[in-house]
Amino acid sequence: MSLFAKDTIYDISNLYSINEFWTSKQRQGNSIHEISYRACFKPQLPNYFIKNYTKEGDIIYDPFSGRGTTILEAALLNRKVIGNDINPLSQILSEARFTIPDIDELKNYLYNIEFNKNLKADIDLSMFYHRDTEGELVSLRNFILEKEENGTLNSLDSWIRMVATNRLTGHSKGFFSVYTMPPNQAVLPHRQIIINKKRNQKPEYKNIREIIIKKSKSLIRNITQKEKKLLKQIHKSALFLNCDARDTNNIKSESVNLTVTSPPFLDIVNYENDNWLRCWFNGIDSKKVGEKITMAKNVQEWSKIMQDVFLELFRITKKGGYLAFEVGEVKKGKIKLEEYVIPIGLNAGFKIEKILINKQNFTKTSNIWGIKNNSKGTNSNRIVLFKK
Repeated sequence: MSLFAKDTIYDISNLYSINEFWTSKQRQGNSIHEISYRACFKPQLPNYFIKNYTKEGDIIYDPFSGRGTTILEAALLNRKVIGNDINPLSQILSEARFTIPDIDELKNYLYNIEFNKNLKADIDLSMFYHRDTEGELVSLRNFILEKEENGTLNSLDSWIRMVATNRLTGHSKGFFSVYTMPPNQAVLPHRQIIINKKRNQKPEYKNIREIIIKKSKSLIRNITQKEKKLLKQIHKSALFLNCDARDTNNIKSESVNLTVTSPPFLDIVNYENDNWLRCWFNGIDSKKVGEKITMAKNVQEWSKIMQDVFLELFRITKKGGYLAFEVGEVKKGKIKLEEYVIPIGLNAGFKIEKILINKQNFTKTSNIWGIKNNSKGTNSNRIVLFKK
């Protein structure tokens, strides 16, 4: 297979390396990662590149940070971190997990927040929440947004906000809502009404405080005191940005040792619809967020945007530094994005090191929608590794 870049033909057929480079069994991911977000990768992926291509104290960056998997994993490995995402939810979901609270202190603090069960949201949420749950949720929302506006938001507030954002809706008893879609995508109200009728269900009361405490305990269940201190220490120098990945002036030139990232892929994910409820809870305009996130309709438009991203990544990467760019498979494998990403990287000035295809066998056991499927399948990641 040959590709063109700067009027030069490159043969990439010998660059492919197919193996099981990392697996969930190889290193159990830390429980602190267990926050749902659309199109996120497992921590084992950045762990592989961080361990193999950097040393302690190096700077790790993710321009499309999402739930913060790369930067959290880097911090746990004693690397300095920079996270960026044009979606402001990203910082809400990631930064709070660098300052892990004491559970007893969290519980006391949470129970001192005044809840008024008679409060109602400014939008109709009756298809998701019992009226008492809605009152508690609106009380918590008002408390957090008022503290944010006053500039008095502390680390406990940020932790509570992060956990609550993740518990808004889901398909188990551990969420504030009635049974609905998985937590990484919130269905629209009219769709939830259909789900409720189909399942003959109505929202039952959920104790928001108890759910937040339970999820908090789960998030920190296997993290050590040493790791807590390390995360807190790394947080002091961490940089959290809410910028377009093509324009990150706050990052110094030639300062980043390794970037590990997975960009938005064409129009596969509708970030506005998936995050409308999370945005509401956090006082964010979901429509504006949806407009900002790269949602190119075709691979040519996507490539033009990514070319500018790569030019910025080349600027901030140290000489000898690396970029691990997860490309995945689009349109059921019909589009292999590495064939587009490699010329983009070469045009920006990077050298191509290799193309890693990580294949992991697994057994599907999904029964969320009443469909049992125990057949074996393959979960693969496709990563292009560049070097400056």
